Amino acid sequence: MNDLITGILETAACHPDAVAVVDGDGRTHTFGELRARIHSLRAAFMEGDDGAVLFAVRPGPDAVALALGAVAAGRTLVLADPGVAPSVFADRMALTKPAWVVAESFLYTLSGPLSGLARRRGLLLPRLADPAPGHPVRHLRAGPWLPGVPRGALSLARGLRRTGTGAISGALDDPALVVFTSGTTGHPRGVVHTRRSLGAGIELFLSAVPMRPGDVVHTDQLMLGLPALLAGATWSLPGRGGLAAELAARRATHAFGVPVRLDAALRESPVLPDTLRYLLLGAAPAPPAVLRRAIASAPHAEVLSVYAMTEALPIAVISARDKLASPGAVGTPLVKVRVGADGELMVSGPNVAWGYLGGKRLREVATGDLGRFDDEGGLVLLGRKKDMILRDGVNIYPGLYEPAVAALPGVAEAAIVGLADEETGDEEVVLALVPDADEDLDVERVRAALPSFVDAWALPDRIAVVAGLPRSGRTDKVDRAALRAEVAE
Repeated sequence: MNDLITGILETAACHPDAVAVVDGDGRTHTFGELRARIHSLRAAFMEGDDGAVLFAVRPGPDAVALALGAVAAGRTLVLADPGVAPSVFADRMALTKPAWVVAESFLYTLSGPLSGLARRRGLLLPRLADPAPGHPVRHLRAGPWLPGVPRGALSLARGLRRTGTGAISGALDDPALVVFTSGTTGHPRGVVHTRRSLGAGIELFLSAVPMRPGDVVHTDQLMLGLPALLAGATWSLPGRGGLAAELAARRATHAFGVPVRLDAALRESPVLPDTLRYLLLGAAPAPPAVLRRAIASAPHAEVLSVYAMTEALPIAVISARDKLASPGAVGTPLVKVRVGADGELMVSGPNVAWGYLGGKRLREVATGDLGRFDDEGGLVLLGRKKDMILRDGVNIYPGLYEPAVAALPGVAEAAIVGLADEETGDEEVVLALVPDADEDLDVERVRAALPSFVDAWALPDRIAVVAGLPRSGRTDKVDRAALRAEVAE
């Protein structure tokens, strides 16, 4: 198995003049430049106390070099979510205690001097200048100096002049990446991947979606861009132009899209360039209408749907035509999958994450999906085990927010449900409120309070006032199917 970091550095050494990354503005960066940048950043991250690197940098060449440099230094990269509620962020920082913060300059400003303005715009950012009070951190800013950037923060552009080709630090099974998921409770749930599990996942992906030097892979997804670099291909990062125009300008051979976003792009430009060999959909289920539109847009390409989860990247890959022929099918598993006693799919294999931050080693991970095997050994999904909502490729767990909403003045009960769009499969998030009989319900006051404890990606699209929440069963649980029908009307 290739070690992710060593493999990319070796590829860069073999192809120093080849283009490694094309940024959103179309500027090119060679493998030689990327390799030098990784080593420079590795040397910088070797300094200071042991600890993780809190990472809040937009996708781009700087982000790629920063992420790989931190892991090459033996640091654990912790992906920060700037839109997370401050209380959730505080819990996460108490668990990770980062030694470094690497962030865009404007995020320091919006979470510091301009926090009041950001709050009035509905954006409540955690204070990145002091993410874990009482725990000292070093700072590295990406971008020009702005008010709020901590004194002494290193500049990515000017402050790193280190050179060298030192050995990669850490072991294959040391934590390399932490990605927090919402989970179903307020407790932090950080998925921990090692260089070994990441490398195994990338090898599995490349076995299903071949890449080679000269290919151009258009995506903003880390777990598709890294395979491209390992294979010696070019990672093309989306800019502000239209999808079809960018794919044509960069002569892309591979492209990835979240179904609902790809659907919107194809409605604007229904024909994709004939350089495309693979068009991949993932991060959310791909409805038949989107699959048909994708096939029509690129009849010369192989359209694939990727089934994966944060804890196991990937699990299965299936062609769009096969998926249309068999509703619910996600393909033959690339790793070991079994069906649990309650019908839930359980996954194990070398690409499964080490575990959860602060928890025990994972040997098997529960997907949350109900499923079965077909006669040919392919996986067929039957539905979601829990009440998770999926919007724009992001998982939303209602139970994480409902108690806090119900505690607001004028609210007796609260429930969050998702209404799926028949065309795209994306879900509208609806917050249902039951008025308190003893206090007037001010819906706009509730809406204004939500950003203080609801993550930015989970804020409702619509608030519906209902007389009561429908209930069923011996325990009088909320009947979410009935509630969805009610708020849909």
